[in-house]
Amino acid sequence: VQLQASGGGLVQAGGSLRLACVASGSIFSLNPMGWYRQAPGNQRTLVAVITKDGTTYYAESVKGRFTISRDNAKNTVYLQMTSLKPEDTGVFYCLAGANGMDYWGKGTLVTVSS
Repeated sequence: VQLQASGGGLVQAGGSLRLACVASGSIFSLNPMGWYRQAPGNQRTLVAVITKDGTTYYAESVKGRFTISRDNAKNTVYLQMTSLKPEDTGVFYCLAGANGMDYWGKGTLVTVSS
């Protein structure tokens, strides 16, 4: 299973970005799918996750600002980020559970300037 994330970039505080992650390869079922963030010098932490039936979970720091969604037919997970803050800066990694294993994408950099 390969994961390709896109949509990162440089944005001013208060702005928005939409990340996308497409899974390809030998996939029977992707469950769950989600996003993690790794800020400079910090560990990778969970941002949001969504199950195949649409159940979602968000880190407290992004509740009300970020929305995770998925298109099962396209094996794609999205992360709509609004009201971005400088502390949201980091590399965002896509995660997908498939075939009894966890798979990670290479990450996409999000930089929020103040």
